[in-house]
Amino acid sequence: MKPWREVIVPHPDVLEGIFQQSEFAADITAVHTGKASHEYQNSEAFFQRTFITEGMRLLLISVANRLNGRGGDPVIQLQTAFGGGKTHTMLAVYHLAKRECKLTDLAGIIPVLESAGLKDVPKAHVAVIDGTALSPGQEWKRGKKSIKTLWGELAWQLGGDDGYHLVKQADENGTSPGKDMLKTLLEKYSPCVILIDELVAYIRQFQDGKPISGGTYDSNLSFVQALTEAIKLVPTAVILASLPESEVEAGSNRGIAALKALEKTFGRIQALWKPVATEEAFEIVRRRLFETSNNKHEIEETCRAFADMYVKEGVKMPSETHESRYYDRLVRAYPIHPEVFDRLYEDWTTLEGFQRTRGVLKLMAKVIYRLWKDQNPDFMIMPGSLPLYDGSSRNELTYYLQAGWDAVFDCDIDGEKSESAEIDTKEPRFGAIHAARRVARTVFFGSAPAAGGTHKGIKGLDRARILLGCLQPHQNLAVFSDSLMRLAGRLHYLNSSGDVTLDATRFWFDTRANLRREMEDRKGRFDRENELRLKIAGVLKKMTGGGSTFEGVHIFTANTDLPDDEYLRLVFLPPGKFFSKQESRFAFTEIHNILKQNGTKPRYHCNRLLFVVPDQSSNARMIECARIAMAWNSIVEDIHEGRLNIDKLQENQAKKELQTAEDVLTRAVRECYKWLLCPVMLNPTDHECTIENYLLNSGAHDLMKEIEKVCKENELVISAWAPTHLREYFYKFYWKDGRTAYGAINFWEDAAKYLYLPRLKDRNVLENALRSGVGSKDYFGIAYGQNGDKFEGFSLGSSFVQLDDSLLLIEPSAAKKYDDSHQEITLPPTHGTDSGSDPEPAPIPPQPQLPSAKTFIGSAVVNAATARRRMTDIADEIISILGQDPNAEITITVEIKAEYPNGAPDHIKRAVSENANTLGFKNNVWE
Repeated sequence: MKPWREVIVPHPDVLEGIFQQSEFAADITAVHTGKASHEYQNSEAFFQRTFITEGMRLLLISVANRLNGRGGDPVIQLQTAFGGGKTHTMLAVYHLAKRECKLTDLAGIIPVLESAGLKDVPKAHVAVIDGTALSPGQEWKRGKKSIKTLWGELAWQLGGDDGYHLVKQADENGTSPGKDMLKTLLEKYSPCVILIDELVAYIRQFQDGKPISGGTYDSNLSFVQALTEAIKLVPTAVILASLPESEVEAGSNRGIAALKALEKTFGRIQALWKPVATEEAFEIVRRRLFETSNNKHEIEETCRAFADMYVKEGVKMPSETHESRYYDRLVRAYPIHPEVFDRLYEDWTTLEGFQRTRGVLKLMAKVIYRLWKDQNPDFMIMPGSLPLYDGSSRNELTYYLQAGWDAVFDCDIDGEKSESAEIDTKEPRFGAIHAARRVARTVFFGSAPAAGGTHKGIKGLDRARILLGCLQPHQNLAVFSDSLMRLAGRLHYLNSSGDVTLDATRFWFDTRANLRREMEDRKGRFDRENELRLKIAGVLKKMTGGGSTFEGVHIFTANTDLPDDEYLRLVFLPPGKFFSKQESRFAFTEIHNILKQNGTKPRYHCNRLLFVVPDQSSNARMIECARIAMAWNSIVEDIHEGRLNIDKLQENQAKKELQTAEDVLTRAVRECYKWLLCPVMLNPTDHECTIENYLLNSGAHDLMKEIEKVCKENELVISAWAPTHLREYFYKFYWKDGRTAYGAINFWEDAAKYLYLPRLKDRNVLENALRSGVGSKDYFGIAYGQNGDKFEGFSLGSSFVQLDDSLLLIEPSAAKKYDDSHQEITLPPTHGTDSGSDPEPAPIPPQPQLPSAKTFIGSAVVNAATARRRMTDIADEIISILGQDPNAEITITVEIKAEYPNGAPDHIKRAVSENANTLGFKNNVWE
């Protein structure tokens, strides 16, 4: 394939940039007076550069039939949108009727006539009435004659002095000639063609009841009516009149009234003209801007490559590009891509003042001039090709838009220092094909009309249509898609309808900065450490709601507020106290400080703490995500409180952005807090602990379950313990140096303090190990006190054990030796003397049966400061044992007495009374 510049060449005036307005401003009066440029003045040149559309073809056939006296419409009204080709169509009729060359010299005319069964068209008298060239209150000279009215002008143009003589009296007194007089005029100078342009502009200058030289408002309307009635009576006469399509084009209130009156008058016998279709505009523009190309093969090859690419990309491209006829559209539009025409004719022509034909031609001429000069390498001229960096091309578009677009271009779209240019510069895969700028140009071109634009009534462009405006054969679609995502995250004036990752999301530019710009401005407000900590802490609290391993989860808790007790606790260090294998000092220093001190006091229960810390490489991103979420939250709050006035769409966008920011922050926090640090000591003689690190799986669904999983797999926390391990630790640290017994509760307290001992989940783990080992003689003996060499309540191989302050664990061999030495001696049997045989053993008197205890009553005084722990101990060590017998009936009464020497404060009285009622206290009295 070749670039379009190597396949087709623009006309010289386009290449030289000298087209100016006159190239496209068809002026029928200039042609009629011989003052137009050659392309419009000369009949042959005119048709050489004119594409005969379907509407023009039918109109020319009707006019030819009329001039031949073979029927045809007598009155044709050309009413289309501003710039819709009305004047150009009139010129086609003008040159057909008043040609100064052979009919065969008019390109395209013979096939038109042959299709209608005609061989010739007679030359005709032609009158041109241009409402903008005449003044109703001022006479004008025609030879030696002074003309005052439209009917005087018509008669003079058709017949000169003789023609004018027929309506002289009516012209001088400003009254409309009757139908019969006009019929006589038309018959005398037929075949004839009357072309009336800008009639509304002429008639709207009259005022009600105030006659001027050109007559009155009513007399001019009467003339139009009489003329249309007379023309249908003359079989070889035809009239073409153009009327504006909209009231906006009609101008003032009087112009609107004139338009309605003329529409009613022409509507009686008019034949409406079919305007130029978008497909026909392809050929019109190509003929007017480009020389005829002989490189048909190259054109078809390029268009086929585009069509095949669209089919290959499937649903990523608009559905119409998959149809076979889209290839035909590409060929007809070449070298301009059909999407350029679609956006111009569907979007830009809806703007006031943008002309359907003239405006498109003028814009594309400037675009082609700049692209040719800059040696544009594209295969076709696409929306992404538009040189919006060029002031002339840009101004041609922004002229029709509301003010404020210059800032959008300079900041976002195509300025030298724009965000899109910077993205292309910093990202080589984007910069190689100018992906970011091409995407930005495409979005602007398809969305700028009406400050946001429409596409089939829906604001903005979807991803497929944006890609259609950018992608060329042999390019990677993903590059443009990725650049769109990058732009959506950085540009200040680019808006989107929802999640930018979804294909259905639409994008558009607006002159108002989007909420992302507002967010960026606000983001800088949230840089105080305490605010950021609170935000991140809130996310972590939601993540750590589950789990049962830890008694407490402490998120960014100050050292002084971190309890120093026997309960297992998980501590999250704040941002900044991060860790990596290359940089550990920030986290390690904080952990050592916590282990050494509890505020101003030494910390004792060091072996009950585990730490989760942020990752160094992810720490900054997490903080940035927190700032973004806080900024969006402030925007949503201001919208809700009425402090920020925006439309509903932007409000919904802000809410979606807030939700997205919160989701991103959650992921960022989860990815950042991925280190579990565990302090350990290998020996009691170590002066400093070692801090081991364990990587948490950031992809795990539940953070607490992941922490518990890592703790279990690496035995950082022991939730089930075999008695053999308990025995090993006692041999290693307690049953030595002549000591054979050590308190079980002392071991529990030591395990909570010393980092070289195992970290048990809770006291129940030790109790279960004791229960598992007490029935065997291999692990330990037990006793509930020791008096000298005597153990109180000694047992070896017992079936019951109770963990309390008096429970001793005795080294197995010592326990066996003690058990053997304290066995009761069995008396020898007593033998009888009468029979000479062994005497019968003396009967052992039965032990007296003590009465069975049926009731236990216990009471304890509990210190308020340790009430939670003590109540738990009572429940575990007393109540749970009493309840082992299913027949036991247990009643527990809690009695609380609190005395206030100075009287209880009201808030305490109120809170306690309410809570006591809620908890079902039978007695709840303040005295």
